[in-house]
Amino acid sequence: MIVGGVAAGPKVAARARRLMPDAEITVVDKGRYISYAGCGMPFYVDDQVGHFRELFNTGYGLPRDAEYFRSERGLNFLTRTEAVAVDRAGKQVLIRDLETSREKTLGYDRLVLATGAESVMPPLEGRELAGVFKFRDPGDAQAVKEYLERRNVQEAVVVGAGFIGIELAGALANLKLLTTVIEFQERILPLTLDADMARLLEERLAAAHGIEFRTGERVVRLEGDEQGRVRRVHTDRGACDAEVVIVAVGVRPNVQLAREAGLVLGETGAVAIDEHCRTSDPDIYACGDCVETTHRLTGEKVYSPFASAANRQGRVVADNLAGRPSVYRGVLGTAVLQAGTFNAGRTGLTEEHARRLGHQVVTSIAPQRDRTHYHPGSGMVILKVVADGRSGRLLGVQGIGPGEVVKRIDVAAAVLHFGGTVNDLLELDLGYAPPFNTPVDPLQHTANALVNKLDSIVETISADELKAKLDDDEDFVLLDVRVEKEAKHRKIDDPRRVLVTLSELRRRLAEIPRDKEIITICDIGVRSYEAYRLLRGAGFDRVKSVEGGMRTWPYGPASMF
Repeated sequence: MIVGGVAAGPKVAARARRLMPDAEITVVDKGRYISYAGCGMPFYVDDQVGHFRELFNTGYGLPRDAEYFRSERGLNFLTRTEAVAVDRAGKQVLIRDLETSREKTLGYDRLVLATGAESVMPPLEGRELAGVFKFRDPGDAQAVKEYLERRNVQEAVVVGAGFIGIELAGALANLKLLTTVIEFQERILPLTLDADMARLLEERLAAAHGIEFRTGERVVRLEGDEQGRVRRVHTDRGACDAEVVIVAVGVRPNVQLAREAGLVLGETGAVAIDEHCRTSDPDIYACGDCVETTHRLTGEKVYSPFASAANRQGRVVADNLAGRPSVYRGVLGTAVLQAGTFNAGRTGLTEEHARRLGHQVVTSIAPQRDRTHYHPGSGMVILKVVADGRSGRLLGVQGIGPGEVVKRIDVAAAVLHFGGTVNDLLELDLGYAPPFNTPVDPLQHTANALVNKLDSIVETISADELKAKLDDDEDFVLLDVRVEKEAKHRKIDDPRRVLVTLSELRRRLAEIPRDKEIITICDIGVRSYEAYRLLRGAGFDRVKSVEGGMRTWPYGPASMF
């Protein structure tokens, strides 16, 4: 018997049926919607998913409803049916038909809990107003879409800047709504990106899509009009108008059934499982968004409610049910998203997390095109590589940009899976053709930049460090080696900035003072690195290069891709 019919539960059921053709398999779910594409819901809101039914259909057009699972998979699938209690001693589950309120018990040899997660709705004053939504299941997505269309909404507020919040903000901006994101933490995607990368993504989303971000603010109440419709959002720092408010502050594991059954919960509050996805009761397994898992790099217990993990866990559970020993070793924290025209992702550890764990952290940030610059489909990506400076072990990678970010995140995840080093990453034989890549993949380019730092071939300075030096009125020369056309559109207005193009630098070395620190800068960091090496070769001993160039400069004019 399987409790839960969205992602992990149907995966368990489908593979268990393939491995055990004669088994009696029952799935119960209290919702109306089963086996739906929850991750596709933000893209339904802005019409990238053309029809509501596409969130439920198979790839060949059949709806994944109870009848589909009965006829194609031979599964007894009971919808609108709640599992009320588990009698572990008697190996029975009390279920209730939510349409008729009738109750009965079902016996099991093995029980699988795939009860998922539930949206967090803070106890905000005004949360009952029309136009205020959570965003957890397809019914929520449909309600949001219908409300936007029926009310001709122009101003939207998203509360929460996690994955769903940022994807929703992108969807609402695609609909040309004036969109504001309010986040209690000091940056967007606070559990996913380091502060520097989050700031760059925020800057791009604001400039390209007009999204307003209000970080470091707590929503305190929602205000309505005489008709009971939401009209304003009040925070601890002010207020903003809103005709629709979507609360997306996160989810928590749905563990009520497990808790009442006396199963052990883990330190994250989710159901504790072993490497076989077995709970503290050997006849009860659990998988999906209701369980905690292990971080592969740190051994820490983590809560990782993603469909990719749920499906891998579901396969492991089914294998073990069928007597095929199988293990689930955990996650790397890999997660990707799309918001508007931008992609973002992360795998492994952030710089902040790695430092907390005591690693001697070395990082590199580099903007590069995802394919040759002359190919019409090329787009920019900014990648950040995190490594241990003592061992050279790769610890994590983050990426943002309109270009192909996810490909690089996936390559990094493979290296992390096998415990690889930065040099291992550099040795990968990756595919190249102009429509797909550059001769040196952007991820390997960023790793090369990190190795140059490790080998003391270059000394870099970050955008934040440069900003601090400028603000402190330090005496140095900011040597801009871009061509004049580039520098005209995006520059740092400061008397310490001197423009000498890289092609002119050799013959104009005499103009560069040797008694001051020289900081080189360009567009993406490549020419400033070349200038750094040229100056060092010419005997300049106080030189640094701005890592990532003006594309990573978040202060002043927007550094568009």
